[in-house]
Amino acid sequence: MKIKKTKSRLVFEVCNTIFLCLMVFITLYPLWYVVVASFSESNALMRHGGNLLYWPLDFTFDAYLKAFTNQSILSGYRNTLFIVVVGVIISMILSSVGAYFLSCRDVMFKKPVTILILFTMWFSGGLIPFYIAVRDIKLNGSLWSLIIPTAISTYNMIILRTAFDSVPDSLEESAYLDGAGHWLILFRIMLPLSKATIAVIALYYGVGYWNAWFNASIFLQGNTDKWPLQLVLRQILIANDTSSMTQGVSVGDQEKIGESIKYAVIVIATLPILCVYPFVQKYFVKGVMIGAVKG
Repeated sequence: MKIKKTKSRLVFEVCNTIFLCLMVFITLYPLWYVVVASFSESNALMRHGGNLLYWPLDFTFDAYLKAFTNQSILSGYRNTLFIVVVGVIISMILSSVGAYFLSCRDVMFKKPVTILILFTMWFSGGLIPFYIAVRDIKLNGSLWSLIIPTAISTYNMIILRTAFDSVPDSLEESAYLDGAGHWLILFRIMLPLSKATIAVIALYYGVGYWNAWFNASIFLQGNTDKWPLQLVLRQILIANDTSSMTQGVSVGDQEKIGESIKYAVIVIATLPILCVYPFVQKYFVKGVMIGAVKG
């Protein structure tokens, strides 16, 4: 049955469409500006000023070519990939084991342990005790200082525990009767039946490791060869340091060339993590809703 649209309904839909299109433009235009500016010729970009930019000015790859001549970017990529891959693996293993413990029934000291774990979500010792602890366990100056101390997110573990709670108890009991132990139940039953949540939590951890820079600025001072990509990006954008990519250029032109290089570096640092999202998008809503409904 087709519903006849009234005049007020039609006006609402038109206004709503215009508003949503405006929101899409406001959201996507900054991203588009960065991309087209990164492909623009430096002098043309500087002459353009702060006006709206819809397409590259004098299309060129010079900014990307100069960006990849910076050894810090290449080493930053290598360090970040190590941190993300190893960090996500360790975080998912630890979070899965912790979530499985919290989801088990009749476990000794389960309630006090849960309270202690939840306590860490709202209270911490502070930055100085955190730095001293990392330094005293000899992780200072190592890439492991960016992985081990923050390997578990309590919030992510609680979401994962909620997903494990949604698995029927009958499956776990049947596995026990067949002689399965806790490790077999975790890896052969719980994890396969919680793929949606696993994908979302892995994405959370991956994005967190990819974007992290603060701990690196604390624990890797002076070790520029171990800096992750985001710390290199911060150095280029905030400290305005593009000297390593503008060698052989006159001082007067360095600022102009550096402007397009900054946009290219932003694209280089952002694109990989954006490419991962479409592969886990189908799990995202389902995985998040499990924690929202039953948490």
